[in-house]
Amino acid sequence: MSDGTRPDGLPAGPATGPAGRHAVVIGGGLAGITSALALADAGVRVTLLEGRPRLGGLAFSFQRGDLTVDNGQHVYLRCCTAYRWFLDRIEGAALAPLQDRLDVPVLDVNRPEGRRLGRLRRDPLPVPLHLGRSLATYPHLSFAERAKVGRAALALKGLDLADPALDAQNFGSWLTAHGQSARAVEALWDLVGVATLNAVAGDSSLALAAMVFKTGLLSDSGAADIGWAHVPLGELHDRLARKALDSAGVRTEVRTRVTSISTDENGRWSVHCPGETLEADTVVLAVPQREAHDLLPDGALDEPERLLSMDYSPILNVHVVYDRKVLARPFFAALGTPVQWVFDRTDASGLKDGQYLALSQSAVHDEIDAPVAELRERYLPELERLLPGARGAEVKDFFVTRERTATFAPAPGVGRLRPGARTKAPGLYLAGAWTATGWPATMESAVRSGVSAADAALTALGRPRPRHLFEVEEAA
Repeated sequence: MSDGTRPDGLPAGPATGPAGRHAVVIGGGLAGITSALALADAGVRVTLLEGRPRLGGLAFSFQRGDLTVDNGQHVYLRCCTAYRWFLDRIEGAALAPLQDRLDVPVLDVNRPEGRRLGRLRRDPLPVPLHLGRSLATYPHLSFAERAKVGRAALALKGLDLADPALDAQNFGSWLTAHGQSARAVEALWDLVGVATLNAVAGDSSLALAAMVFKTGLLSDSGAADIGWAHVPLGELHDRLARKALDSAGVRTEVRTRVTSISTDENGRWSVHCPGETLEADTVVLAVPQREAHDLLPDGALDEPERLLSMDYSPILNVHVVYDRKVLARPFFAALGTPVQWVFDRTDASGLKDGQYLALSQSAVHDEIDAPVAELRERYLPELERLLPGARGAEVKDFFVTRERTATFAPAPGVGRLRPGARTKAPGLYLAGAWTATGWPATMESAVRSGVSAADAALTALGRPRPRHLFEVEEAA
């Protein structure tokens, strides 16, 4: 899978690491891919093992007839510097561009037609003035509610994210204490928070919510500009990622499930798979938290049962193919309806006629197992309420994708359950969006965790950090 050279011209393989250092990365999601690339770029021989037939973890694509379908709509923000580094590293940044400037259309289905549209957008002004005009004219809140939102934002900006007490509080109670009405929570705070945290404000840790809003809206004027893939996610996270791994000299094996890991008396690791056992100096465990729990050797974490205490939050995606164009904009968010966010995926999916819309529904605990027929009866009328063009359109296809364990639940207290990259077992490191990155379970968190795990492993191996590697402060 490799021509035997790295991008810097040095030979790949055992000769590049001291005494033939070998690392095995278990898990081929964004965290595992990142760790493998960082280790290989530092001259370590790397084997990446993934149980699925593809890379990309929970951000992937599949075929449905002639359509190439993403399992769910994934976006990132300009402040997601680690994921942006990842896109650059796999030469995919041009395929997932950012908005020139934040602009989110918000439709309120309960307002009269012609007056439903509001926008959350920024001006080219410094923080917090960049959102001043947008907030002052946001039609989905009253004048008094808009004024109180501004005061709450300033209070949020003053919170110390290093204060461990924030993790024990819930964001909803904090908003109420700071004068936020139920309407303000629905039309602004949850509009952003549910999509980024995968939980409503009342179910979210204040620490994680404050991190999202401070970083995304109150740190830099362009921080919240939105980016998304204009091609199938598989093009980025599988094809281009494999190409980058191959070029870095990484041996990548899919359909290879690890059954156990162990060490010998010399501290060398053995990674056991059906039909093969790999020997390694370093192992990065980049799998979901419950799978990590099952593979961890005794003593690797003080309280490994904490990994089992992290609940999951689901995401449902509703996919609708119409016989004609019913939506003129690339995406919008909605109020007064079960519909949350709607994206036009027509071009990215390869659809030639009609229009393909994807509805991203976060934290839908009551719908994640609902029958397709029931979801069809619920969502098609709502789309007709929101989009006049849908009222006379024929539905050519309707299907759903469900990720029941899409993210860890960002509930109060979750921060103490998230381990850092290092374990107590020398040479064993953890990666995954669920580890202690300080971010909610996003693509950004996954990449950051991969960098942290690789950094820790390289330090132990005595290898210098690759100069181009994204600069990230490792979680404790």
